[in-house]
Amino acid sequence: PRPTPAGKKLLGLYRRVRLLEHELVPELMNEDGNQPLSISIATNADSLATWLLPALSDVMKLRQVELNLAIHGESRTIEKIKSGEVAGAISLESQAIPGCSADYLGRMDYVCVASPDFHQRYFSEGVNYTTLRKAPAVSYDQYDDLHKKFLHDHFNVPRDSVINHTVGSSEAFVRLALSGVAYCLIPRLQIIEELESGSLIDITPGFLLSYRIYWHHWQLESGVLKEISQAILSFAHEHLPQ
Repeated sequence: PRPTPAGKKLLGLYRRVRLLEHELVPELMNEDGNQPLSISIATNADSLATWLLPALSDVMKLRQVELNLAIHGESRTIEKIKSGEVAGAISLESQAIPGCSADYLGRMDYVCVASPDFHQRYFSEGVNYTTLRKAPAVSYDQYDDLHKKFLHDHFNVPRDSVINHTVGSSEAFVRLALSGVAYCLIPRLQIIEELESGSLIDITPGFLLSYRIYWHHWQLESGVLKEISQAILSFAHEHLPQ
């Protein structure tokens, strides 16, 4: 059975209280203080593939923590912290929900790229409305409309007229582009070396898709929870475009 909306709120509150109790007073829960603290975070796949793991590495090395990184679309992660399923979420939403804070992380800049061979095969006559509709692209899942939005905004290509593979892996986007079977929107941070070497080329120079992302987390934080938030914010502010 599925919980009602009110039940979800109560379940979320219960999870928050349990996590705080576990962290602050494990002896009251009859638990071993040496047991790892289980913490769930909702993230988009591109953040996970680029900067999130390095941001968390020191905390993971130094503290007794067991992380569950749940991958969802950028616009859907916020629902996981609303329900109390996670202690933090990376989201496009700038507005904090009750009981939480929303801190700006930085920008994710997406570049539309292809291999030189793919570019010659599909775009020898230019990147335009006609050629874009004939070239195969890639999206992450059925909820991912980044690519279609980019083509519609900059080239007026109808959203339902694109040849589109669906591949649920950010790393696979890079491999597909390098192998010359598709062109994709990929975070610039993920393909710096490929762009510098020329193995991937920006096929729409001057056109970027940029999203501002935010870290949503509970206001009542201490210990490991606070360290995780500080690590994420510090690393993002240093490595993401601001």
